[in-house]
Amino acid sequence: MITEIGIVAGEIWHFLDNKNEVRLSDLVKGVDRPRDNILMSLGWLAREGHVILVQAGSDYRISLRKDA
Repeated sequence: MITEIGIVAGEIWHFLDNKNEVRLSDLVKGVDRPRDNILMSLGWLAREGHVILVQAGSDYRISLRKDA
């Protein structure tokens, strides 16, 4: 499972690198992986300081931390 989380984290990274900032709902639609895997991978990226998460109502805005 750890390997899968790492692979999905890489896919999220590339998706955000191309899109700049996205809503969580758009990330889930744009990365063709199960929502649970996306959330685990996003948590990993957030814990490592690679992404910025900002709550926006009932959703979140997500972007890559450019200085990481």
